[in-house]
Order: sequence, then C-alpha cells, then structure tokens
Amino acid sequence: MGTYALTGSASGIGAALKSALAAQGHSLISIDIKDADVIADLSTPEGRRAVISAVMDKAPDGLDGFIPLAGLGGGTAPDLLITRLNYFGTVELVEGLRPALEKKSGAVVLLCSNSAPMVPPDEAFITSLLAGDESEALALAENVQAGTHYMLTKRALNYWMRRNVMAYGRDGIRMNAVAPGPTLTPMTTPLFESDEYAPIMKSLLEQTPANRAGEAEEVANCIEFLLSPSASNVYGTLLFVDGGYDAHTRTDHV
Repeated sequence: MGTYALTGSASGIGAALKSALAAQGHSLISIDIKDADVIADLSTPEGRRAVISAVMDKAPDGLDGFIPLAGLGGGTAPDLLITRLNYFGTVELVEGLRPALEKKSGAVVLLCSNSAPMVPPDEAFITSLLAGDESEALALAENVQAGTHYMLTKRALNYWMRRNVMAYGRDGIRMNAVAPGPTLTPMTTPLFESDEYAPIMKSLLEQTPANRAGEAEEVANCIEFLLSPSASNVYGTLLFVDGGYDAHTRTDHV
C-alpha cells in the first residue's frame, strides 16, 4: 500500500478520491481548509509552506502520490482568490513536495479543466504565472477579463505540467492531469441553480455526447488510474473526463 497526500479532500472530487484510496488500504494525508489532517489556507504563501512542512513530517519515507485538487470555480469566488489558490496553491506544493515524491518515484495528478480552451489565452498573465511571479500575476489579474481567471489558471497548469514533465520524469516522478467538464460537486451545484449560470451549464451539457454532468467519483476513478502502475508509461497527459465535450467541440485539435 502507498502513502498519498491530497488537497481539497473535504468535498467534491477530493472527498471521492480520498474515500476510494482509503478503501484500497492506502495511507492518506488529507489537506483542506477544514475537516482534514492538515488544515491550511493554500491561497497564502504561509499556508503553502505550512502544508509542505507538515506533509514532509508526516511522510518521512516519501510519497507514492500527490494530488492537488483544492481550487475554486469561476462564478463562485473572487478572481484574485482563484488565481492565488488554483495556480500557486497547486504549483508551489508540487515543487515543495518534489523531494518526498522522488524518494518513492511517486506520481502527481493535477486538476485542470475542459474549459481552459474556451477563452483566448492572456499571454502576459499566463507568462507571469509560469514564471512563478505571484505579485506580478496578481497585478496583471486585475486587468484580465472578469470571469476568465479560472480557465486561464487551468490552462497555465497544463502548460506548467508539460514544460516540467521531462525534469520530473527523469527524477522518477510521473506527472499527468485530468480535465473534467461540468461535474456535480458542492462547488458547482450553485452554478446549475443560478439564474445567471444555469443557461450556460445547460448549453455545455447540450454539446456533451454523454448528455449529462459528470459525477465526482468518475473523475476520481480516472485519477486513480493515472496514479496506478497501470499508467506506468503515461507522462504529461491531459485526460479529458468531460463526457466527450472537448472531442465534440474541438474536433480537429489533438
């Protein structure tokens, strides 16, 4: 059995994955802003440092996997908070826990989104994210089109993974990502019920071959696969778990 750490473990996809890994007998270090082994606010540098230190203490022999799932969605949180948490609250933890992952040739699975290609890339903003310059990114985020920060931070996460897959892979760490579409979780339920966002969600589902929203357990199942020995030669892959939306709407993209 392995030792895994995951953020965003208290609800949604994180809770589903936590239950699945626990049922298999793995040792878990859960991280969230509440109801977790490690309580921290990952939108702050102090919170991220505290998590890295706590996980290293709890897993002195290393990690078999790290799954940073903590995040906020567009329409549910302020844009600057989304930038802090979704991008920096992910990348800084992966970088900080890299030594623990190296010890056991662990796997990382990031949480991206099928919505990332839905808006044009803001090159300056994405460049600042990839440079790891949080101050500049937050300054630029003030002028980024409102409501697009979620998609842009998820796009940047995918870019970051692909740019770093070689270095991490040569150190024995496999990195991959999943890109869910609309998924029924406590975070997204208000969107399905909102007068403003319900028509958007309905339109997305109408363009989805599966003709329905996804379930948190379905995303967790795909993360489990990417963590497992069955995916031992899978590196740098973005696995769409979106009922076929991306395939239908971006037919000629590979």
